[in-house]
Amino acid sequence: MTEIFYTPEFEKRYRVLPAKLQKKAERREAIFRENPFHPSLQTEKLKPKSKEYWSFRIDPAYRILFRFRDGRSVYFLTCGHHSWIYQYVITH
Repeated sequence: MTEIFYTPEFEKRYRVLPAKLQKKAERREAIFRENPFHPSLQTEKLKPKSKEYWSFRIDPAYRILFRFRDGRSVYFLTCGHHSWIYQYVITH
């Protein structure tokens, strides 16, 4: 099972998601904990690949951005609309 650490940025962005999206995110997180590469999550490494950013889908429009900490744990960095996530990756 994958251990997840939440950054303050993630917690702040998660709190402003609509309740319906929060519920979806919780269901997706449960799947992620069991298998970060479950096909339904559509986990992908984002470009530039050297930054080691990964994301998975909450739904078709929203993502959770994360980084692997080690083989059994990750940091959830932020969450939001996919276009915002890609901007975040470029600027951080």
